[in-house]
Amino acid sequence: MKILTIIPAYNEEKTIEMVVKSSLQYSDVLVVDDGSTDKTADLAKHAGALVIKHEQNNGKGAAIKTGFNKALKSDSDVLVLIDGDGQHDPRFILPLVDNMGDASMVICSRFMNGPATSMKLQRKISNKLTTSLLRLITGYMITDSQCGFRAISADSVPIFLSIPYDDYEFESEMLYQASQNNLSIREIPIPCSYKGEKSYITWVKVLKYIFFIFKLLLRDLKWRIKH
Repeated sequence: MKILTIIPAYNEEKTIEMVVKSSLQYSDVLVVDDGSTDKTADLAKHAGALVIKHEQNNGKGAAIKTGFNKALKSDSDVLVLIDGDGQHDPRFILPLVDNMGDASMVICSRFMNGPATSMKLQRKISNKLTTSLLRLITGYMITDSQCGFRAISADSVPIFLSIPYDDYEFESEMLYQASQNNLSIREIPIPCSYKGEKSYITWVKVLKYIFFIFKLLLRDLKWRIKH
């Protein structure tokens, strides 16, 4: 089984080399630099990754879609998404893939073994609310809808390419589209490390994201009434 790890990255020069080098022990690595203004792209390339660079910051979802499109031109069987900020341990790439079985997606959860005590308040509030709503919408009994560390079977990727969202909404929309296409999803527990670096998850983004989830709920209700 051939694995390709895709790392969407924006201004991650402090951590990207470590994430790339660790990930290369288990898979090929593609870094999609989403318009970074620092040395993220150069350092990722030096560490051994294939790098695609956006000319401007388009959003995490846009970076993931770029990675998906590139991956579909390869012979990869499984695609792994992992953040470039070092909060996820690449040692879990193989356990993530090994737990796929007949599932189309496996998501890592920071909450299956208890609360993520080092997570910032805005992340906790956003995650708890949106995960509860996504459980209701999709029927997936997940505990962590916002974790960016996940594995996807390559043959299921095309259904995600038409998602119109380019920022953090993309990952939640993936779950909705998976449910609409009757894909199976699993979770495995992982530890997570927040090392005090600047977070790009602001309260404004949290409120915007929660608003998106409520819009998704309304969209799903309309779909259910129609069908």
